[in-house]
Amino acid sequence: MNQGKSTTKKAKGFSDEERAAMKERAQELKAAAKKADGESAVLAKIAEMPEPDRSMGERLHAIIKAGAPALSPRLWYGMPAYAKKDGKVVCFFQSAAKFNSRYATFGFSDVANLDEGAMWPTSFALKELTAAEEERIEALVKKAVR
Repeated sequence: MNQGKSTTKKAKGFSDEERAAMKERAQELKAAAKKADGESAVLAKIAEMPEPDRSMGERLHAIIKAGAPALSPRLWYGMPAYAKKDGKVVCFFQSAAKFNSRYATFGFSDVANLDEGAMWPTSFALKELTAAEEERIEALVKKAVR
């Protein structure tokens, strides 16, 4: 035997670039799982709502996903909400049953870009959603995320 000399070869591992790429992919998968979990939680919360809130919640979810795909669904104080990538909630839907109110509420947080003069509405009472309300909500959501 050769004493003093190592006969084992250094195992080739991943390069720094490959390790960085794997870390990035792991972060992407975690983010995707979190987003999917958020959407699942929102859809489950909407499914628990009594009518007509359930139907309005389902329709609002579809409007927001189509009009502002950058927003991620998540629960916020137990309500369906939609947040920017930084996690800050832009808008939310509160079922009438949540606080035994006579109407549901669709609202915006202070991070929504709805500023108009010195005063503007940040929440709306909802008894039903017609095409006119859906159109207005879609426009407001798009404006809120600009």
